[in-house]
Amino acid sequence: MSEVSKGLENVFIKTTSLTYIDGEAGILRYGGYDINDLVENCEYEEIIHLMLFGDLPSASQLQKIKEKINESYSIPYQVFEVLEKLLQDADAVGMLETAFSMLSSFYNYPWKKDENKWRAIEIIAKTSTLVSNIYRIKEGMKPRLPEPSDSYARTFLETAFSRRPSDEEVKAMNTTLIIYADHEVPASTTAALVTASTLSDMYSCMVSALASLKGPLHGGAAEATFEQLKEIGDESKVEEWFDKKIIKEKNRLMGFGHRVYKTYDPRAKIFKKYAEEIAKTPEAKKYLRIATKLEELGIKHFAEKRIYPNIDFYSGIVFYSLGFPEYMYTTLFALSRVLGWLAHIIEYVEEQHRLIRPRALYVGPIKRDFVPLKYRE
Repeated sequence: MSEVSKGLENVFIKTTSLTYIDGEAGILRYGGYDINDLVENCEYEEIIHLMLFGDLPSASQLQKIKEKINESYSIPYQVFEVLEKLLQDADAVGMLETAFSMLSSFYNYPWKKDENKWRAIEIIAKTSTLVSNIYRIKEGMKPRLPEPSDSYARTFLETAFSRRPSDEEVKAMNTTLIIYADHEVPASTTAALVTASTLSDMYSCMVSALASLKGPLHGGAAEATFEQLKEIGDESKVEEWFDKKIIKEKNRLMGFGHRVYKTYDPRAKIFKKYAEEIAKTPEAKKYLRIATKLEELGIKHFAEKRIYPNIDFYSGIVFYSLGFPEYMYTTLFALSRVLGWLAHIIEYVEEQHRLIRPRALYVGPIKRDFVPLKYRE
């Protein structure tokens, strides 16, 4: 008899040379390179080249990537007009979906092997424009086009905040972009792959991915985790809150546990380090103290079940310290993950293409005789 794998757990839908995960040992590598080495030594643009072209770039190759990004930030003015007409409390990810859906009508490019990767870089640039301006519009500011700088991370922060960010802020933003860039085939990447398998355009694939990312069990987890820290309010209340909410009421401890990792998420370790470095304000330091104490309790309680902090546990503190409100956290995730989505769909379409069409195991009645309406009781 056929078996159903709930949640497609341990079902392999493609081969990849992009990302390697060892959930037992807590290892994450992009193209064979350890995530810690990449974070400490690379710019996000180098990861773009690695994901799309298969290796870290030379100096001249990196320059070409930066030039392509810097010339691709512009978007049609109609997109800004529509975003400005949306309610100010509109969901930020929903706004990004709307914008990508519009761009799919402007740039309905067919798949071409000699153009796909450069089209992807255009999309990555335009995503920066969209995300920074979604923040500006929701904060009541006028949209602005990015002014190219020495790095993607710096340009994004400058566009969003209309100020020159510190080198420390740029490093933290660059780290965020690298950490979130890819994670094999979670729900959002799978959604993008299903759409790409029909040979729909890349922008439409991004809409599919965003619709999946929007859910609180995927991209929305960082916001939910930060809400948890706000609910606790003070480090003196952590134990009381944990005992009531987690132990007695059996609520889920947000930011803990992962479908793949059975040990401490390596990305969480990196985010913790940067949270400790960038949390400067009294409020940010307060949230860091709460998180640190909550982590201790969580590990003490859940370690035997192999449940540890995941990427979302400390990422919200980094986002908060950079100056972003909670409503932007999932959209910031998308800003980075667009690279992974694009890399996976290009890898699939160019190397392994087949229409993704799974089956459902029927468990209803085998055959029933039809009864006309007037005879039904």
